[in-house]
Amino acid sequence: MTSKKKKSMIYETDAWLAPYKDAVDARHRRILEEKEKLSEGDASLYDSINNHLYYGLHRRGDGSWVFREWAPNAMRLYLIGDFNNWKRTEAYALKPVGGGNWEIELPSIFLEHGTNYKLYVEWTGGGGERIPAYATRAVQDEETKAFCAQVWAPDRPYRWKYGKPGRRPHPLIYECHIGMSSEKEKVATFNEFRTDVLPHIKELGYDTIQIMALQEHPYYGSFGYQVSNFFALSSRFGTPEEFKQLVDEAHGAGIAVVMDIVHSHSVDNEAEGLGKFDGREDLYFYSGPQGRHPAWGSRCFDYGKDETKRFLLSNCKFWMEEYHLDGFRFDGVTSMLYWDHGLGKDFVGYDNYFNGGVDENAVTYLALANMLVHEMNPDAFTIAEDVSGMAGLAAPFEAGGVGFDFRMSMGVADNWIKWIKTLPDEQWSVGEIWWQLTNKRADEKTISYAECHDQAMVGDKTIIFRLLDKEMYTSMNKDSKSLLVDRGIALHKMIRLVTMATSGDGYLTFMGNEFGHPEWIDFPREGNGWSYKYARRQWSLVEPDYLRYGSLNSFDKAMVSLCREEGLLEGRPELLVQDEEKKILIFKRINCIFAFNFNPLSSFSDYGFSAPAGKYISILDTDAREFNGFSRLKKGEVHFTVHKRSANGSGVYDDTLMLYLPSRSAIVLKKVD
Repeated sequence: MTSKKKKSMIYETDAWLAPYKDAVDARHRRILEEKEKLSEGDASLYDSINNHLYYGLHRRGDGSWVFREWAPNAMRLYLIGDFNNWKRTEAYALKPVGGGNWEIELPSIFLEHGTNYKLYVEWTGGGGERIPAYATRAVQDEETKAFCAQVWAPDRPYRWKYGKPGRRPHPLIYECHIGMSSEKEKVATFNEFRTDVLPHIKELGYDTIQIMALQEHPYYGSFGYQVSNFFALSSRFGTPEEFKQLVDEAHGAGIAVVMDIVHSHSVDNEAEGLGKFDGREDLYFYSGPQGRHPAWGSRCFDYGKDETKRFLLSNCKFWMEEYHLDGFRFDGVTSMLYWDHGLGKDFVGYDNYFNGGVDENAVTYLALANMLVHEMNPDAFTIAEDVSGMAGLAAPFEAGGVGFDFRMSMGVADNWIKWIKTLPDEQWSVGEIWWQLTNKRADEKTISYAECHDQAMVGDKTIIFRLLDKEMYTSMNKDSKSLLVDRGIALHKMIRLVTMATSGDGYLTFMGNEFGHPEWIDFPREGNGWSYKYARRQWSLVEPDYLRYGSLNSFDKAMVSLCREEGLLEGRPELLVQDEEKKILIFKRINCIFAFNFNPLSSFSDYGFSAPAGKYISILDTDAREFNGFSRLKKGEVHFTVHKRSANGSGVYDDTLMLYLPSRSAIVLKKVD
């Protein structure tokens, strides 16, 4: 019988971490101790994390109801709603049952599916209406705009048809927002997304959708990042059954569903959220300045408090169990990890990751959340949105890490903005491009992207908008003549291809950016007359063959298909040529060679470079006519190496490949012999 090989600790594989061995080990022990405490000595967190099954409203087997809430600072609690004309009456007063918990039992006749309700909480010196912390549905009154909880107990619960899609060691992620997924100026629904957008994602070849704004949030314009009700699916998009059908059919199409979960902060609202829930400032949150986010105007969770950890861990378990989700992208991880939230901070040096500026309570919570997710489903995966580069964040817990499966490679998008914004492309350094796109920790998996939703928001610009600016409105017709648009279309394809081809272990795009969606995202607000004009996606732009959008869409599809068919992300890119003078970047990955000519003016014939000996065939050309290029290369052209060492490139190989490299274009060659 062979013993399982022990994982190397992160300070054994990274010499720069060696001085922090004691800090890494102390963090590891702290997490283990907390796990043992929360699991009450059991082997798993799964059996112990069940707050959502105790608190909130639950129907018993005999049809009666029980409702429980944690409000240790409260003097009285009342259930109010449609059933008692929203009045505080003794018949609906909750009883204290110890530990700050309150409870009420009700016969079946008092509550039914669709009944609206709230809590009224009284404390010393005040009181107010509150939505229960564990409410699984919250709805907004169209006239008053006020939110309340709603009983959700349909007679015919959704019956799942499909199984889970399996592991995603190299996810190709389509980031999306349900509400803005319609072409119409309105809030789109789960059903519309399922019928209209899901087939588009399938057609493009992405195998994962990452959905934003699922947790209920009172202000639509927050993009879902100011959460009020953590267990409630946002009702503005539809019902729980409709979302379940969306997830189910995505699974049936072989697409995993990941939720963009917000545990980094909570909306400050009292009427809708957890703010001063029982009159206390610090029920779930840190007290004083630490409990308030200076940039977001929101409340910061106290991750050191057991009740908070159980609340958030139960939240993870609820979403996975109730909606069959395949994992989470944790938002705002940097803000969680550091007492200063990483605001205005340059993370230079490893000391930042282990000094007094780190909220170790948050590190512990995130590690426990990862443990729980993987206990529930070993095929599920988690992604950390972190700009600090904390070492070990996406390393296995057994190796001294926090346990995320992936981390977002956020510097890639930032660098593309910097290069496009500050330099003409003839001054771009192919060496810097290579370094910034491949500079990733070898012991952690990453998700790369050229742009995500952040770059599409008002106040920022998408890549296509930065490249084309106002000519997007006048020259996206293929018959139009514009050097600026020709440049922009060419670079849009090259930027995406080089980002995908150098990505660590996964690739992401945001909904619509694959075809160069025009303009920004601006949600309805007072400043724009509460308009939905810019909070939608103009899918119809892809359809006309006389517009350039369809060509960009076709290129994205071809690029994703190449990535999947060749298993590119299973390997690592190997640099072959870094030619600063000619602006040529060539590298090998798996069985493919990627050759980029970023030179805006010069094309190069018979450009030779060292390459593995053999026969190569062209399988993707950014300059192809079908991708709105100039078709300067023959489709499917075959190339053979010659047995001589090239002066260009690394010189590692004894054979040379000769290529014609048109200006501002890229070609992918596959070795076939």
